[in-house]
Amino acid sequence: MNRLSSARIPKLSARWYSHHSLPTAPSKKYAEPTHKFAQSLQTKSFLQNCSQYLLPVYIRPDFIVSHGKGSYLWDTEGNKFLDFSAGIAVNALGHADDGVIKVLTEQSGKVLHTSNVYHHQWAAKLAELIVSLTQKEGGLGYATDSALEPSAKVFFANSGTEANEGALKIARKVGKDRWSTQTGIPWESDPTRCTKTRIACFENSFHGRSMGAISVTINAKYQQPFAPLIPGIDVGKLNDLATIDQIVTQDTCAVIVEPIQGEGGIHVADTNWLRALRRRCDQVGAVLIFDEIQCGLYRSGTLWAHSALPTDCHPDIVTMAKPLANGYPIGAVLMRDNIAAAMSAGTHGTTFGGSPLACAIGHHVLSRVSEPSFIQHMKETGGYLRERLELLPKWFPEILEERVRGRGLILGLGFKNTQHPALVVDMARERGVFVLTAGKDAVRIVPSLNIGKEEVDLAVDVLESSIGRI
Repeated sequence: MNRLSSARIPKLSARWYSHHSLPTAPSKKYAEPTHKFAQSLQTKSFLQNCSQYLLPVYIRPDFIVSHGKGSYLWDTEGNKFLDFSAGIAVNALGHADDGVIKVLTEQSGKVLHTSNVYHHQWAAKLAELIVSLTQKEGGLGYATDSALEPSAKVFFANSGTEANEGALKIARKVGKDRWSTQTGIPWESDPTRCTKTRIACFENSFHGRSMGAISVTINAKYQQPFAPLIPGIDVGKLNDLATIDQIVTQDTCAVIVEPIQGEGGIHVADTNWLRALRRRCDQVGAVLIFDEIQCGLYRSGTLWAHSALPTDCHPDIVTMAKPLANGYPIGAVLMRDNIAAAMSAGTHGTTFGGSPLACAIGHHVLSRVSEPSFIQHMKETGGYLRERLELLPKWFPEILEERVRGRGLILGLGFKNTQHPALVVDMARERGVFVLTAGKDAVRIVPSLNIGKEEVDLAVDVLESSIGRI
């Protein structure tokens, strides 16, 4: 279960990134759909069963995925798709990765689940890897290649939503302790008396669908059907310096923000704004939480999206999930030691979180994607993808915003007409490529981290052909 060699990274010709040539006009190769989606009787019967037995909370296209390999998926009718959605930014190593299969098979033959009543070897190993990589590559207050002693803790959960719920709970407990220190009143004497319980969040955010996480996910379509939500939420605007002091006050226990908003439209938080947010949290004693569930773990080009930022922009807590085990459910909360000190036995827990299987796979995946050769490949491929995408606004200025959003391999194309993103997603699928919408006005591009140049060219050719049909 040690790191495997980088042989599974798609082979590139020598320094292709430095010497490639870009197209001079948008591709029209895929002007017409290539996938016909004719349904067999078996497919129709299966889809009827889905309608009969599954809760209808998803809108899915009418085909059935049967298997995948690398960045490709096939349906039961034999159609092949290039997956530039990666299970919503999850499949860092693609589908049916040989190394992941090997670890999953070996660990499944030993022990799947123990609960957290007992120790097992993989939770501590994965936690150590997360902390040591953060110390090496920057984040959570560490500068790159920090010589400081490790001073962080990890809590494992089963998903991004659970990670955010855990982070909010921990921050609430820290807030109570800090209130008691400030006032001299033990919060335990009357828990309702403590006022340091408010949580600040931001427009266009997405932090999950449980009651706590949805309360800080500022989107009416997610919130309104389930109101009233938890009270004490203050909402600001991303990158708006003027509102920070208004929403982050002495009564604020937590501030939660995505350094790069994913579901909300691929909006990048400004460095100066994050610095001001960090400073304000320090002034009032609020816990700063970075939700890096979609943008973290190398998707933005560095371990954390905030790894590239000065330490005076760093958070107290980082939440993660999606790519950590390449599709096997896992989430985690990484926090500074002074935050972890607020928690003791019984203050939080989980039955399934941090299982031997989840952590063994997570350790393997994180070991692979943190290899220098893998990171270099990802940066080169991400740079090439961005260069190709940056041609599209020049070719379609009446349709697209001027700038490509995002960093690394979390990128977005902004559209001037909010009807167009969903249309382009549908047209791309009809031409054999999966991409996603983001927010009201963007197409989101979050492929596997080990994609090659050929996959980039195919995906962008299809996007160009699709946008050209609008």
